[in-house]
Amino acid sequence: MKPNISIIVSTYNSPEWLEKVIWGFSAQTYTAFELIIADDGSTTDTSELIKNLLQQVFFPIKHVWHEDNGFQKTIILNKAVLETSTDYIIMTDGDCIPRKDFVETHEKLRKPNVFLSGGYHKLSMDLSKLITKEDIISGNCFNVDWLVTNGMKKSFKNNKLSAFGIKSSFLNFITPTTPSWNGHNSSAWKKDILSVNGFDERMEYGGEDRELGERLVNKGIKGKQIRYSTTCVHLDHARGYVNEKALAVNKQIRENTKNTKSIWTEYGIKKGTR
Repeated sequence: MKPNISIIVSTYNSPEWLEKVIWGFSAQTYTAFELIIADDGSTTDTSELIKNLLQQVFFPIKHVWHEDNGFQKTIILNKAVLETSTDYIIMTDGDCIPRKDFVETHEKLRKPNVFLSGGYHKLSMDLSKLITKEDIISGNCFNVDWLVTNGMKKSFKNNKLSAFGIKSSFLNFITPTTPSWNGHNSSAWKKDILSVNGFDERMEYGGEDRELGERLVNKGIKGKQIRYSTTCVHLDHARGYVNEKALAVNKQIRENTKNTKSIWTEYGIKKGTR
């Protein structure tokens, strides 16, 4: 079946987590998609994993890689966008296992001039390591009872995993969270991403995803909240890439985007003005 959705998964030297994510996509109810791995300079462990899994999954995988030169997620994501072969793009991260209805929900809810803003549910390191391929295929890792039995605390946030139908629509409606472009779970038409020139490649970690969404909104592309309609479980990890200097730069770029109502970055897929 020819893909009509492209899924971009960002990763960096986390093959154990990436494998679990890929198994998550192998259990999807909607299957007409391609997977693009946006790899920010991982070692050969990741490329070997992808070669091995290519023989075991039903969907095509493209591995888009560049040399490790620090945190350059925005650059590799822009490269990955250009490698997609369909007109609709879902973006997520290589530490987020998608629930079986992840792709189906994005496909059903997509509309012209709209981007979708999904959610995630954070897990502890112990739970992250405990989850097996079988738990992913069976759906155990999205089952609140199973997760609580294995150490997860009871919380209102667990509704991200258990809400469906009318309940999920109601929770999306009442949530105070404004829809934003979330790197772990968002989607849009490729033409809309290209119309704002993709990600600003000056930005390192800290709001780089949201800045893209802010330019989409400035362009007239409305964000739709679906955090309780489609979700993924977020596997725990260290965050050694947090950089205070970069955070300050990112904040300034986002403030400029807001104040000038910018719809285009000169530091995106195309360099310079339009």
